[in-house]
Amino acid sequence: MRLSRSFRTRLLAALALTPLLAGCFASGGGDTGEGADGKSGSRLRVALAFPPAERLSPYGADATLLSRLGVTEGLTALDANGAAAPALAQSWRQKDERTWEFTLRDAQFQDGSEVTAAAVAAALTHAAEAEPEPAALSGVDLTARGDRGGRTVTVRTAEPDPVLPLRLSSPSLAVFSEKAYAKGGRVDPVGTATGPFELTEVNGASSATLDRFDDYWGGRAQASGIDARFVADGTARTNALRTGEVDIAEAVPVAQAATLDQATRRDTATTRSTSLLLNSASGPFKDPGLRAAARAAVDTSALAEGVYEGYADPGAGIYGPAVTWADGKRVKPVGRAGADDPKGASISLATYDNRPELPEVAQVLKQQLEKAGFKVKLTVREYSRLESDALEGKFDAFVLARNTLLDTGDPVAVLASDYTCDGDYNIAQLCDKEVDRAVAEAERTADPGKRQDAAMAAEAAVLGSDAVVPLVHQRIITGVGTSVRGVVLDPYERTLVGMGTRR
Repeated sequence: MRLSRSFRTRLLAALALTPLLAGCFASGGGDTGEGADGKSGSRLRVALAFPPAERLSPYGADATLLSRLGVTEGLTALDANGAAAPALAQSWRQKDERTWEFTLRDAQFQDGSEVTAAAVAAALTHAAEAEPEPAALSGVDLTARGDRGGRTVTVRTAEPDPVLPLRLSSPSLAVFSEKAYAKGGRVDPVGTATGPFELTEVNGASSATLDRFDDYWGGRAQASGIDARFVADGTARTNALRTGEVDIAEAVPVAQAATLDQATRRDTATTRSTSLLLNSASGPFKDPGLRAAARAAVDTSALAEGVYEGYADPGAGIYGPAVTWADGKRVKPVGRAGADDPKGASISLATYDNRPELPEVAQVLKQQLEKAGFKVKLTVREYSRLESDALEGKFDAFVLARNTLLDTGDPVAVLASDYTCDGDYNIAQLCDKEVDRAVAEAERTADPGKRQDAAMAAEAAVLGSDAVVPLVHQRIITGVGTSVRGVVLDPYERTLVGMGTRR
């Protein structure tokens, strides 16, 4: 990979920041060998990019934090091919088009109570009744019941849901013990989940401590615990890895990759795409002609090669190259309006700095849009301070990095949650009857191949609205210490630390 034109400047800046980080990542206890708790194996020191945005609620963006650290799991998981695989459920069968039965394995919650059908049904009921509902349940009316014998959970949906086992793999549908729901509407994940690592302490948005859960149904993890720090600054995360203060640093900025030895960086093709979302419900971009003008102004190749320095491909659609079947099934966007002259229209553009390339992407977009005739005001904040405003449509345009298969593994789910009238993550505020019709048709399609075809037809309808402009499909860079083994480089970004992760 060729080095950035400003590599030397960035490297000097990175070195200058190193003393500021000394001591910030000290292990919470038992660094190597026997820990202070008497458990064998080293503790892992991990720097995460995103601090909790919703007090570690499993029903929003924080669900992935919990799954990446091995705290939570659901009835199913995603296998390497994106299909549903056993997790807390060892098997399942479809009784009719709206009813599924899941047979549980023998497992315990981290508080010592047994994972029973009643407990699982209660956890799914809490998720179904959450406000706002988890993205994985967007448009799905779900009920769950546990049998008296305690080993079978029956899940029914109001409408046929052919991908329910895949949907239940979502991190936002993780199963917790009864104790987790004792505080009203808030779910407390401390010591109440089922994964190989138990969350024991959370220090606001700064850090979290996890210990190995020795009674995990899958056996004992090789690491005795995890000391996690939430570090929004990408340079700080990279420096901490480079100086040996952490063992794993997620989301290393492209600009910092060259400061790491090649042996300590991994890049992974993921299902994450970066897009420009245009507010189609209010403001200038309510006009489809101005949305078309914005789309026409964007040069995606300049972003892939310039900002991402080759760690990304130019945007092809909502689904990128890591969704291997998508390219051969993609169809031309339908219903696009002609571009209007912006005539100096003033727009607000926003993004967040947890993913350090995004502010630079937004700056390049600002220049491209201004060249086309728009007047652009740019806002950059940390994600947790930006999310509610974005969801309420307070910006005209928003740059978002979104994993299209994160919520369920089902390609249709992201379309329902992000681009339909009732979608809970609809930052573009899109409400288009043709889009809703196409997404609904895809949701009804059971055959996997035909469902993919229907998803691409729905993608064409979404892209035709110009409410979303795909920018790049990115590769994620993870910093891994030379003594670390078994880090999970997951294209779905649901897992980072696994049973075999150790140092």
